[in-house]
Amino acid sequence: MENGQPAAILEVRDLKKYFPMTRGLLRRVVGQVKAVDGVSFSVPKGKTLGLVGESGCGKTTTGHCLMGGIEPTGGEILFHDKERGPINLVGVDKATRHHVRRNMQMIFQDPNASLNPRMTLLEIVGEPLIVNKVARGKEVEDRVARLLRLVGLSPDYMRRFPHAFSGGQRQRIVIARALALNPEFIVADEPVSALDVSIQAQTLNLLQDLQEQFHLSYLFIAHDLSVVEHVSDAVAVMYVGKLVEMAEAEELYLSPKHPYTEALLSGVPRPDPDAEKKRITLTGEVPSPANPPSGCYFHPRCQYAQGICAQETPALREVTPGHFAACHFADTLTLRGVD
Repeated sequence: MENGQPAAILEVRDLKKYFPMTRGLLRRVVGQVKAVDGVSFSVPKGKTLGLVGESGCGKTTTGHCLMGGIEPTGGEILFHDKERGPINLVGVDKATRHHVRRNMQMIFQDPNASLNPRMTLLEIVGEPLIVNKVARGKEVEDRVARLLRLVGLSPDYMRRFPHAFSGGQRQRIVIARALALNPEFIVADEPVSALDVSIQAQTLNLLQDLQEQFHLSYLFIAHDLSVVEHVSDAVAVMYVGKLVEMAEAEELYLSPKHPYTEALLSGVPRPDPDAEKKRITLTGEVPSPANPPSGCYFHPRCQYAQGICAQETPALREVTPGHFAACHFADTLTLRGVD
């Protein structure tokens, strides 16, 4: 515990991922796509950080950088391993990465693409156990049976193939595979966006139950603030590769400090059908990370923008205790949250 708060299991410092733009036969570099541009955050042990933003904002690229699927251009990713202590995952050797991957797993967005259609559930969920030499023979079957029960599936299904299951059941299989090596930290990349609305709540409840049971830490990536409202302890909002706001979940939903967050919150559905709700419709398109606007990236779409917004890039700063925003007028604007 540090200052009464759980210690972080993951600390991301000034993370960058630039993709070069090339031209001509010699593939000369003519520019950079700044998919992730100086992002910093931490995930406390046993807690959930929601990472939210529109498609193309860089949130999924961030998740893949954490997991080693994409090598970052710069910055630090410090994972606090229970055996070796803090490990910087940027540029780490293969042996260390392999060790860390046992404690870090990922749940992908599309369960159909995540599962090999030619493998049975026993082979899919048991593969991490065999590859990492954790179990073999009958012990693999016993552990797969336990994992399937954990996610609400019958062990009798382990000889079946993925096509025999519904979308929600397939995502449960993906979750079971992610839990096979008893990880401490999970990146959940839009884990319910491909599911029917009626199944989304069941999957979210399952993830919360598993977190409580195994003291898991989540980075929960989503494009919809309504999805992360009840599962996240804190929320970070991304826009064109940068964090524009970060705060405890309740504080961010009730009192946003950035106009982009206000616009996203205006689209969150409320259970009261009689409640008046004025949705903020953002004009224009999301800027390209290859050619972002000057100053604040959001200013061409912001109803509160003034001259300074087009000239100076606002820093992500602490506006109120624990509440960070990258807006020149975060101290003076009164923005509407979710009642």
